[in-house]
Amino acid sequence: MAGQAGASTGGRRIAVVLFNLGGPDDAASVKPFLFNLFNDPAIIGLPGLLRTAVARLISSRREKPAQANYAMMDAGGGSPLLPETRRQSAALEARLGQVLPRDEVRTFICMRYWNPMTAEVAADVAVWGPDEVVLLPLYPQFSTTTTQSSLKAWNAAYAGSGRSRTICCYPQAPGWIEAQVEGIRAALAGAGDRPVRVLFSAHGIPERLVTQGDPYQEQVETTVAAIVARLGPVDHQICYQSRVGPMKWLGPSTPEALTQAGHDGVGAIVVPVAFVSEHIETLVELDIEYGELAHGLGVVPYIRTPTVSLSAPFIDTLADAVVEAVGRPAGGPVVAPCGLGCRDRWAACPYQQERAA
Repeated sequence: MAGQAGASTGGRRIAVVLFNLGGPDDAASVKPFLFNLFNDPAIIGLPGLLRTAVARLISSRREKPAQANYAMMDAGGGSPLLPETRRQSAALEARLGQVLPRDEVRTFICMRYWNPMTAEVAADVAVWGPDEVVLLPLYPQFSTTTTQSSLKAWNAAYAGSGRSRTICCYPQAPGWIEAQVEGIRAALAGAGDRPVRVLFSAHGIPERLVTQGDPYQEQVETTVAAIVARLGPVDHQICYQSRVGPMKWLGPSTPEALTQAGHDGVGAIVVPVAFVSEHIETLVELDIEYGELAHGLGVVPYIRTPTVSLSAPFIDTLADAVVEAVGRPAGGPVVAPCGLGCRDRWAACPYQQERAA
């Protein structure tokens, strides 16, 4: 029936695949979710059998603490990420129906480490039989640990129809920036005349990945520069959260930045600058763990801006990215950023790799 509707309008059938990491549905799925996460070679770069053994060990050890953290979020012991992504998906599909009225557009959610996972979604898209496939990660900044891992899994699984186009990143896309600016301005107004520092908190990655050519740190920095350019002069700092393991990670860490804010006698407005949805890193790590740390350090006020979620400028950016992707001419780039991507040369940048081929 869907195919007949698309054919009757003379339009294209466009599948938009939205990628994110995923999260457990309930307490019972926490351990297998963690195993899938740590068994990804993009996360732990060990040979297969050794990596699997390490992933089993880590997931067993972290199961109970992780279950306790998920229980704090009032989401049935699981993550709110999938329900929020479904709302984003519906909003994007509705917006694309407005801007591409002759086409039949359907959005598909594809999670990397828990349901709906890649093989299942790839099969669903193949059955639908699209003319165009747009791969759209819900990671504004490209990293080998997120976007590359998701795209690699997809390309290995998908064998259906359609011309494929990938949006590798959108670190400076106008609507993404505007949505962040709106949240920060509201937080600044809430702080009143009390001195505050805006802490742009991004998910951390090991430093060695950057030295190996991962552009993530640069793209976080360009996102922040674009936001600050819109805000005007503001005391701010970039920091990184969610460190695990003994390796050296990008810094300063968000706890270190909060400690410095306490030393300087300023409050903190914490901006989740690499996240588009509420999940454990925002609702537990930022709101509860770091909120308690800030209280103990005398960092007042401590305000966390919400993720962009269903913000109209952000949904518009996603729609613009899809329209731009399907409008690329035959023979044009298969992979490209929406707006400005990397400034420097990065070995892991897929857009630069394609242009150099």
